[in-house]
Amino acid sequence: MNFLAGQFALPWVWGANGLWLAVLLLCVRRVAWRALPPQAVSAWCGACVVLMGFTLAKAGWQPGLSFHLLGATVFTLLMGPWLALLALSLVQLALVAAGLADPLAIGLNVLLSYVPPVLLTAGVLHWARQRLAPNLFVYVFVNAFLTGAAGLLLAAACGLLALGLAGAYPVDYLLGEVLPFYFLLAWSEAFTSGLVLAILIVYRPQWVATFDDRRYLVH
Repeated sequence: MNFLAGQFALPWVWGANGLWLAVLLLCVRRVAWRALPPQAVSAWCGACVVLMGFTLAKAGWQPGLSFHLLGATVFTLLMGPWLALLALSLVQLALVAAGLADPLAIGLNVLLSYVPPVLLTAGVLHWARQRLAPNLFVYVFVNAFLTGAAGLLLAAACGLLALGLAGAYPVDYLLGEVLPFYFLLAWSEAFTSGLVLAILIVYRPQWVATFDDRRYLVH
């Protein structure tokens, strides 16, 4: 989605921006910057550029409502949740700088569109490591494919709920006319997430911070 500040009350807008800045500060403090390998930095920058392309290739017909791939699951598996949130915020800042997003709504866009799927992906990864077999199929199908779809639907639910509570659109319109499109888009998110992670762990496993050869291949 591409929220507009005018669709929400000012306390929501400024509260979201303040919370987003607090999340950024937490991410900056949690990342082990000195321990980052050079290839991880290269992958991080490349992923930001690719996601910019996905975000620009969007469709939508009403203010604040747009359909595009998120990439949050790929980012989280590629670099962990803290760097992922920093990268996704950087993409939003780039959109604002290009005049393609509302600068006052950046907190809403990050908190509603990206934080939920990042947290979901990190949670599912932790659960899968504890409960499921340590093999390649589990990593790609559960952590990337299924979680990619679920993450997009979670972000859509959060965004539509916020728009409904703010009175930007009637709830029956959001549920009947908008939500079904996200179920279709979820399959594209799942396929893209699974395909990208499958390719990376075959050809560039050192770029994927959450993938360990000793766990998924040697075990």
